[in-house]
Amino acid sequence: MGAGPWGNPLLLLVALALVARLGQLQQWSGFQESTSPKNVNSTVAFFMETYNSNSNDSYLFRVDQLLRSQVQLTTGVEYLVTVKISQTKCKRSSTNNSWCPIQSKKKLQKSFICDFLVYTVPWMNHYQLWNNSCLDA
Repeated sequence: MGAGPWGNPLLLLVALALVARLGQLQQWSGFQESTSPKNVNSTVAFFMETYNSNSNDSYLFRVDQLLRSQVQLTTGVEYLVTVKISQTKCKRSSTNNSWCPIQSKKKLQKSFICDFLVYTVPWMNHYQLWNNSCLDA
């Protein structure tokens, strides 16, 4: 009797080739351009809610322009998003901030370019802001 199935060099070579091929199929090359507007919109809405909750500004901000959206599959879904946000005419105490117009008075205008990374498990409605940074636009 031989050393079992691994005693045959040809069988071992075939097994290694199969493992290598399966590994290539499962590789993920990092962030890809996002193609799901619904999921991006809910992720951006989560970011804006978090941003406005943590802001010390008297006025609310909202997304003025979506500049980039990328997605990466991990144990959930990670979104790397860049947006231009602008100050609105609505005070922080406003309850309907989704329809707030962007500030038009020059002296009150404020805009930022924000990059943020959100981890989400969309099917469980779970969101976590992992990182964000905003710079004057």
